[in-house]
Amino acid sequence: MSGDTVGSAEPVGADVLPFRRPPIRQSRVIPSTVDHTFSVFTGRLAEWWPLIPFSFGQERVRSVSLEQRVGGEVVETWDDGTTRVWGTLLEWDPPRSLTMTWNITGTATEVALRFVELAPSLTRVELEHRGWERLTDAELERDCAVPGGYRGGAFQLGWTVVLDHLHSVIGAESTPASSAPDRGDGLAARTHVKRTP
Repeated sequence: MSGDTVGSAEPVGADVLPFRRPPIRQSRVIPSTVDHTFSVFTGRLAEWWPLIPFSFGQERVRSVSLEQRVGGEVVETWDDGTTRVWGTLLEWDPPRSLTMTWNITGTATEVALRFVELAPSLTRVELEHRGWERLTDAELERDCAVPGGYRGGAFQLGWTVVLDHLHSVIGAESTPASSAPDRGDGLAARTHVKRTP
């Protein structure tokens, strides 16, 4: 042997594949029709979306608009008129689906939503947040509304809260307020809060 080190050579023909960062996938069954679920999701964002902590402006947000067309933007507007774009619609197929860029991550990722009728008044909302391979290591570790970033599970937890909140709001519309379940986190109590200056 002439000084060869065992195991130092790379296997011949081996390809190194880039690390794929898996998408976040979640779904929630909503007690409502597909049309109503889609309409609430897209047309009443400022009413049901948990803006604190899941927005740029938090308590300053007065409205969230969604331009209902491919190329339309999802925009939050603050009490002083400042606007921040959450994303741009890449696909718009009411009441079945929408796909948008998600600019809140720094480098844009994508959020795809499908609304699937399970029964006349039962809809499954399916969410896929993808495109994580576009982000830098620093962006993947950066805290979002919840500490931990993508790598720490913050986006997984965040989408759980968002979809649970949608479920809570739509469920409360078909349930008398006195019997709306209290989840212990105050969501039922905040369901119908209007944001006014």
